[in-house]
Parts: sequence; C-alpha cells; structure tokens
Amino acid sequence: MKPGIHPEYREVVFHDTSSDTYFVIGSTAQTARTIEYKGQTYPYMTIDVSSASHPFYTGKQRTTQNDGRIARFNKRYKTGGTK
Repeated sequence: MKPGIHPEYREVVFHDTSSDTYFVIGSTAQTARTIEYKGQTYPYMTIDVSSASHPFYTGKQRTTQNDGRIARFNKRYKTGGTK
C-alpha cells in the first residue's frame, strides 16, 4: 500500500438518535466531535437509523399484501365445488 493516501481506520462511536443506542465500530468516518464512552475517548458521529431502530431489524415493519396475478386469478375464479 502507498503510504499517506489511505484514510485513518479507527474505532468510532455511532449514536442512533432515534433509539438512543451507541455502537463502537471500526470506521474511516471523519468527525470533529469526541465522546467519553466506557472510560475511553472516541470520535463521535450521530446517525438517524441503525439496526436498533430500523423496522426491518426490529420486527415492527408493516407488510403489505401484494397478490400476484395468479393469486388474484385463483381468488376471483375459485370454485366452491369439488372436482
């Protein structure tokens, strides 16, 4: 690797503001703020959505029922009798 062209890789505290959760993750994200977290000083970055607050990961997502063409056909022309 060429020296001096790669960003600094370090541990950064990411704060999910919607669920008030903190994550310490290795990152090259540049930030001017720092935070004292569990006795150490880390670079600090806020985020809006993470796995702690996203509906897909929390299981609170709304599912929409989109029937396909075959399902709609079978539903519309379903016969009540046995064959």
